[in-house]
Amino acid sequence: MPALSVWLAAIRPATLPAAAGPVAVGVAAGVHLGAFKPWVAAATMATALLLQVAANLANDLSDFHRGADAGQRLGPLRVTQAGLVSPARMRLATAVVMGLATASGLVLVAVGGWPIAVAGVAALLATVTYTGGPWPYGYRALGEPFVFLFFGLVAVVGACYLQVGRVAWTAAAAALPVASTVTAILVVNNLRDRAGDERAGKRTAAVLLGDRPTRVLYALLMLAPFPLAAAAVLVGHLPAASLLALLALPPAAALTAGVARGAAGEALNGTLKRTAATHLLLSLLLAVGLLW
Repeated sequence: MPALSVWLAAIRPATLPAAAGPVAVGVAAGVHLGAFKPWVAAATMATALLLQVAANLANDLSDFHRGADAGQRLGPLRVTQAGLVSPARMRLATAVVMGLATASGLVLVAVGGWPIAVAGVAALLATVTYTGGPWPYGYRALGEPFVFLFFGLVAVVGACYLQVGRVAWTAAAAALPVASTVTAILVVNNLRDRAGDERAGKRTAAVLLGDRPTRVLYALLMLAPFPLAAAAVLVGHLPAASLLALLALPPAAALTAGVARGAAGEALNGTLKRTAATHLLLSLLLAVGLLW
């Protein structure tokens, strides 16, 4: 494979909506509340995307060392396991991207102060310890709670905080639907890899719950955003235009139906991509509703 293709496979661009969507919603919440700092918004987006890329690279390397990608793999190519990138080069690439994320994060700390510093350090630690380190939480069924927290609540509320300088109910209300769909991305990923992860000793939520409960969890995460958004509008935490998010219900329902019917193995690769696309669609619709 050409070098560029190898590194694109390692970066996994299809995962980037998981990071971009929550930041877009948080910035839009800030604009709704009367503040917009374009350069801060750009730095926030850059930091989120860099952290996602760093997590992908670190995960590629850590799973290689732990043997989680050995044997027949159903998901996208893992370049370290495939021998396309040496472990040493992958460590260097991960360190470079983490360094860039830290640099852009320091810009945000200068704006947001110690709360952003705490959130940033926690995000960096979560990035490298998902499948790495002495106690990888991704191997202990904690991946989904961490994704819900960092890619959902922290990302949306933090992006808004950097715009307005305070924690806002509007951002918190918008964060819950986003956190739900971004977590569904990991759930369907782990559902696809359940058998291989169990053989490798990777105790994801899908491994612990089993097949059917994992499908139920996916359905809950994909469908919960819509009553959550509607309830937030009813109590006044989100503007009425946020009901635009309901336009994402048809694709979410179609994906839920497909998973409920028993889609498995490589068939879930398409479901994974469409789940990420639906997450991004929901995020953009919420952002537009906040900007209306």
